Amino acid sequence: MPASDLELTVTATELVAKEVLRLTLAPPDGSYLPAWEPGAHIDLHFIGRGVDYIRQYSLCGPTGDRHQWQIAVLLVSEGRGGSAHIHETFEKGQTVRVTGPRNNFPLVTAPSYLFIAGGIGITPLLPMMAQVASSGSPWQLMYCGRTIDSMAFTDDVVALGADRVHLHESDTDGLADLAALISRTASDTAIYCCGPEPMLNAVEEICAAAATDRLHTERFARRETLDESADTTFEVEFARSGVVVTVPTDRTVLEMAEELGVDIDSSCQEGICGTCETRVLAGTPDHRDEVLGADERAAGKTMMVCVSRSCSPRLVLDA
Repeated sequence: MPASDLELTVTATELVAKEVLRLTLAPPDGSYLPAWEPGAHIDLHFIGRGVDYIRQYSLCGPTGDRHQWQIAVLLVSEGRGGSAHIHETFEKGQTVRVTGPRNNFPLVTAPSYLFIAGGIGITPLLPMMAQVASSGSPWQLMYCGRTIDSMAFTDDVVALGADRVHLHESDTDGLADLAALISRTASDTAIYCCGPEPMLNAVEEICAAAATDRLHTERFARRETLDESADTTFEVEFARSGVVVTVPTDRTVLEMAEELGVDIDSSCQEGICGTCETRVLAGTPDHRDEVLGADERAAGKTMMVCVSRSCSPRLVLDA
């Protein structure tokens, strides 16, 4: 799915839950948008309070609609200001630069599906459920949120199949028993989970204990489990550019590339969007992203240069 660079117009804004704003974006000339599949996201580029922002949001509207895209933005009060700027200033008629779509969270073919959503994590799962429901495959959804009024698109998911949807309010019902839920699913059921880090960690631990590889997750940020104090320096050769540089412990490959004028596209700089994926010609990457699967990491053919480092003294990259 090739990424495009587009100037789109905000055609509608709607508060679809407490602190969740849905934006509808469309080409100003009425042209067709690129096709996309469930799990895809786009990048919004905007300036707020003198700060350049790039933020990733999952497409959550109908996949067949080539005239407009829809995303949902959660207001993160303790965040870095991007979501607050969108909530406060984005309005119908304004133009915004968009890149994408990209898909690091594709829907696989499976006999049945279990979807687990936490809060705004419902957004990439909504198109997946719509596609699965239209195919007639069995599926169910556990949708967790603090309260119903904080959970976006509840009417949409219930409309897909009320008997398949469980809405769980943690403020009144406590934590959902995800272990019991997963244990009741068939061994060939594909499990898709998106939500806050504690939920993702819990689901990963449950599936690891069950020795299953049927779990698919998407994170909003890179997990903080690495001891960065143990980072070492290493050498990188950018083969096409003909330059070699030493990457110190406190710098990333991407930062060094930018300093040398090596052209590598980037977006999130957190290892979650996949924009900076670069082919590895020699050496062994130290993968620290949330994009590549286990097989891709083991192959070592590409790496996300915004966060990943090197296990070998030298890397040769196709850049």
